[in-house]
Amino acid sequence: MRLGGRLLLLALVATVSYAQLTMDQKVSDFQALAGLYAKRYGPYEWKRDALGIDLFNIAPWLTQVQATKNDLDFYDVMSQYVASLNDAHDVYQLPSTFRANLNFTVDIYDGKLLVDSINRSRLPASEFGFVTGYELVSIDGQDSQKQLDGLLRYEIAANPRSTRRLAAQLLTSRPQVLMPHAADVPEISLVVFRRPDGNPETYRIPWAKSGLLLTNVGRYTTPGLTGTASVSGLSRNPHGHRHPPSAPPVPDETPDYLQVLNRLQNCRLPDKAVNGFGAQVPVFVASLPSSFVLRQGRSVMDPFYSGVFSAGGHAIGFIRIPSYAPTNTTAALTAFRNEIAFFQANTEGLVVDEMRNPGGSVGYLNSIVSYLMPTEWRSIPFELRATSEWVESISRALVSAVALRAPQSSIDLLQMIKDEVTAANSAVRGRTKAIPLDDVTIDRGPAMDAKGNVIAYTKPLIVLVDEMSASGGDAFAATIQDNARGPLLGWRTMGAGGTVEAWEAGTYSLGTATVTESLMNRKTAIVTAEYPAAPYVENIGVRPEIVVDYMTADNLNRKGKPFVDAFVGAILAQIQARK
Repeated sequence: MRLGGRLLLLALVATVSYAQLTMDQKVSDFQALAGLYAKRYGPYEWKRDALGIDLFNIAPWLTQVQATKNDLDFYDVMSQYVASLNDAHDVYQLPSTFRANLNFTVDIYDGKLLVDSINRSRLPASEFGFVTGYELVSIDGQDSQKQLDGLLRYEIAANPRSTRRLAAQLLTSRPQVLMPHAADVPEISLVVFRRPDGNPETYRIPWAKSGLLLTNVGRYTTPGLTGTASVSGLSRNPHGHRHPPSAPPVPDETPDYLQVLNRLQNCRLPDKAVNGFGAQVPVFVASLPSSFVLRQGRSVMDPFYSGVFSAGGHAIGFIRIPSYAPTNTTAALTAFRNEIAFFQANTEGLVVDEMRNPGGSVGYLNSIVSYLMPTEWRSIPFELRATSEWVESISRALVSAVALRAPQSSIDLLQMIKDEVTAANSAVRGRTKAIPLDDVTIDRGPAMDAKGNVIAYTKPLIVLVDEMSASGGDAFAATIQDNARGPLLGWRTMGAGGTVEAWEAGTYSLGTATVTESLMNRKTAIVTAEYPAAPYVENIGVRPEIVVDYMTADNLNRKGKPFVDAFVGAILAQIQARK
């Protein structure tokens, strides 16, 4: 059942031991999870043919389920089934709020696990003298790189580099929502670091523990069985966030037809612990040119971080897009339009930063793109996995749109999608042809004012991307590249190439799963060494024309200055090439 405002009954008990799920209940819930993916998972054929992953082959997984001794082990099997898809969007989550945290983070720079943030309110320098740039060697005598190998399965992210970086965050922060056995840490860990000079330093660091620990689900009465349920009420919204029953979520007053369109257009990864992921301020902010004059970003409420700097005798604009899911879409688009107007009048080139961008709405994303494309351009369409539920939802939305006298563009869009989904649903595991999800046409025009004048940016630009540019971030990069608008600079994007939705995944275990329900479809087939040639973003990602690696010790230690120097040089080259 799709996640909505109904109450769920869970047992989150840390100190009282209730009965575990029965084996019949475990098998039933695993089959429900597998059935959810069999029905709704869009990239099935791509995963099967390109990666050799067949989600329909559940016999080995049922064997693992039957071997589990407790609920947490069962949750681990459910998690690993979803992780086996090698899909950044798809994750199984437990009904738990527990987290254990060492209060510092590491990431992978030049292949090493280097400290990149420390919570000094918990780890004061007077007691814990390690600093940013130290290498994490071991925790409780276990080699950190080997520990990382064992954590990859909890943060699968479509390609090895993205996966490894996300999993590195789990070395020092263990959320039970992802890791069933997150509580299996001591009160204090012995942590060994290597200083830049090669000498070791050792600290005893306490784990800070918060939230309510899940030990088992509780006992439930099921047909043919006896027992009583021990429960506490929680409700969830479509994104899997939980709200206590004493503070229910505010009812969604969005018209039904817009709710369905929002579901269709959702291209966003959940929040991740990587520094700067979805953040307003660029990760290299401390090394922006000294001539940089800030425009947006003084307030945390600003939707962008933007400004102007001079280099090589040229005025250059800079704007960071933190995500494609702003708090207020109308206000964000107005702000972007104003920034582009300023840049058009006052700069000779533009740097667009979408590094560590988790994605968001397809419609908002394409509106942003329209201000950067001065001529006709091709958007990214999607092959949508058709189901009877989509047929019903879209049909109902169409009736709602007509009754509410919605804009004709919305009615036409819903009619087009309904026709395509209905046709595809009649086929075995049918996917639609590549269709747009926010407009009736794939090809679009530039942004224009009320008088029909083009108001898109016409001058040279570059776009900064990395392996944390995900989902909508993938789509934005692919759109810029497919239309040859300007070079991408950075690293291959994540490869989270579809729309995603959260679903309840099991009557008894009460977990949730996010499911990729479509495939982004690019202008031409992409040829890579790793995958068969295909027009997809899924797993393949978007490869930049100018490869520059931000994840180096030099960038960490110098606050990103080498990277800033590289992109400043790149935009200057684009400006010179235009003359």
